[in-house]
Amino acid sequence: MEQPRRHHNVTLGILTLAGTAFALQQTMIFPALTTFQREFDASIAWSTWVLTGFFVSAAVTTPILGRLGDQFGKKRVLLVSLSLFLVGSIGAATAWDIWSLMGFRVVSGAGGALFPLGFAILRDELPPERVKLGIGLLSSVFGVGGGFGIVLSGVIVDNASWRWLFVLGSVPVAAAILLIYRYVPESSLRAPSRVDVPGALLLSGALLSLMVALTEGEHMGWGSPIVVGLLLGSVAFFLLWGIVETRSPSPMVDLRMLSHPPILLTNVTTIISGFALFSCFVLLPTYVQTSTEHGYGFGASGTVAGLYLLPSSVAMLFAGTAAGLLARRFGSKWPLAGGMSIVSLAAFLLATSHDAPWHVLVASGALGLGVGLAFAAMATLIAENVDVYEMGVASGMNTLIRLIGSVTGGQVAALLLTAQTIGDSSIPAESAFTTTFALSAGAALIAALIALSIGTQPLRSRLEPAQARSR
Repeated sequence: MEQPRRHHNVTLGILTLAGTAFALQQTMIFPALTTFQREFDASIAWSTWVLTGFFVSAAVTTPILGRLGDQFGKKRVLLVSLSLFLVGSIGAATAWDIWSLMGFRVVSGAGGALFPLGFAILRDELPPERVKLGIGLLSSVFGVGGGFGIVLSGVIVDNASWRWLFVLGSVPVAAAILLIYRYVPESSLRAPSRVDVPGALLLSGALLSLMVALTEGEHMGWGSPIVVGLLLGSVAFFLLWGIVETRSPSPMVDLRMLSHPPILLTNVTTIISGFALFSCFVLLPTYVQTSTEHGYGFGASGTVAGLYLLPSSVAMLFAGTAAGLLARRFGSKWPLAGGMSIVSLAAFLLATSHDAPWHVLVASGALGLGVGLAFAAMATLIAENVDVYEMGVASGMNTLIRLIGSVTGGQVAALLLTAQTIGDSSIPAESAFTTTFALSAGAALIAALIALSIGTQPLRSRLEPAQARSR
């Protein structure tokens, strides 16, 4: 018997709780990386893999679980995703060495499918006039939870054991699993196709090679045989994946969907925005924690450094809802273009005015406002332009593309910090920060201009005439 439908606000509230729990766990690791290094006597490279492994796992599993949700039920696959996330979080709290901690974080990365599956559920369950607002709210918690995660992590790392990062993070995840199982209905909309195993394996190989190369290039050297081999292997896997998908009767990802102009332009904007946003978020805590004796920075503690991102978190909370209202009135490309324009302005302010704490706080608030508008608009544009049976995989690919842009932005920022130092020391020069912020400002401006060219045409309406002619 079909589960009775609860009020759509119940579904939205539960998914928002789940999204906040994931976002908290994603960013709470940042301030603790040096703690892991000391605790387990590990190198900087292996300690960083506690974060990198999570990103790589999320990149590989998100589009695959998104497609499985389209095929076997979004609620069912969401429960699997969150259960893996919970197991990984609990395991990380009990980790006995750096390798076990890395392994459990890889398991947790499967929770990355929460957002594309959540967007798909909202599109299925909410009234049409509420879909944009719902997606906007769920998108905003990605940033809000992430910002508060850094603040909370700083407090925990400064005053208690790092294991509490994962203990406290597990509680809302467990609550979300129970609430989703009890109150969120399963959608009757299913993609009429079977699992594309070759496509999933080839995409996994391509993403794994790419993400490892991007995250390890700085440590191994971008010209090292391993990194070059990984990049070439990724290209080969992607080419083979494209060939297999175009010939498969039930492809994991319909490449016609990815090449549809509104989807293509949204994804191009997404990868550029991920680059611009992540490089800013990575550098802000580092900048404010730098000792003033080096001629810049504020010598902030881990807790205070997190507080500099608090304006971003607060701004994101309101920006997501605002994006939904603006999209409903003017169209979704406008909050995306406006959001990226605000991000460009915020990054420009960080590049030119960062001598006083209030300068950074104002820029942080503007950054959060722009990010909140942009993230919500991206998800809404995907929902507007794909068939209901493609929503999970389309959102998953968009999330994946943003993740690739984010990792690339983080690596570029790290390269500039190591390339521009004070004298012969390893301390970054102020110019490294200003160059990176300026680069982010330019990238965000380009993303805003691309967003203005995005039209709205559901993929189904584009394909149906051709399908009708073929019959």
